[in-house]
Amino acid sequence: MAGHSAWKNIKHRKARQDALRGRAWTRCARAIIVAARNGGGDPTFNPSLRLAIDDAKAENMPKDTIEKAIRKGTGDLDGVSYEQVRYEGYGPGGVAIIVDCLTDKSSRTAPELRTIFEKNGGNLAKPGAVAFSFEATGVLLVEAAAGLDEERIIEVALEAGADDVEGSEGGWEIRCAPPALVQVKDGLARAGVEALSAEVAMVPMNTVAIDEGAAATVQRLLDALEEHDDVQKIWNNAELPAEVA
Repeated sequence: MAGHSAWKNIKHRKARQDALRGRAWTRCARAIIVAARNGGGDPTFNPSLRLAIDDAKAENMPKDTIEKAIRKGTGDLDGVSYEQVRYEGYGPGGVAIIVDCLTDKSSRTAPELRTIFEKNGGNLAKPGAVAFSFEATGVLLVEAAAGLDEERIIEVALEAGADDVEGSEGGWEIRCAPPALVQVKDGLARAGVEALSAEVAMVPMNTVAIDEGAAATVQRLLDALEEHDDVQKIWNNAELPAEVA
């Protein structure tokens, strides 16, 4: 797997969500509803729900709002039924992009995303056109902090079931098999190490270097996709210049 740091993508996403707090809570609520619907309302036995709740807490989502979303997912409260849909496409410079959505009407979402791609120099592709060049990977980010050193992080992460630990800007990026994500996160927590984020990411096996001329256009496309209400997460294989990313 080619080296590809998740730090820039996640930091950028969090910065935008901080600026759009209400939208971030909506995305968290949808993720909780779908996770509860698919695996039940007890996070002890539903890892996907556990991670969705952790994400919501990281966004300072109120406890009663989280509980209400769980009850909507289990059917104890009436709510909208959301469908998980993945869209794939290309951006300027041949950048491969995966867009994960939760939508109550895919017949609306697909043409809207197609328009966003086309207006920003890209195009929506057929299912499978892009995904083959990405690998589903558990990714945890740990920020550098007092009392943490690389030897300690590596020791704790590997003992918890991680496959790899890499130093990255601002801290460490820990990778594991998707089924081991919660196990690794819990292992870190028991050792007093808090993960900034933990998610199953689509990590590109190869990246595309984008020059300054195309970088701004690529970033506009990613930002426009991020602003769509149905979009949950975006994955791409672009290596953007530091001043743009």
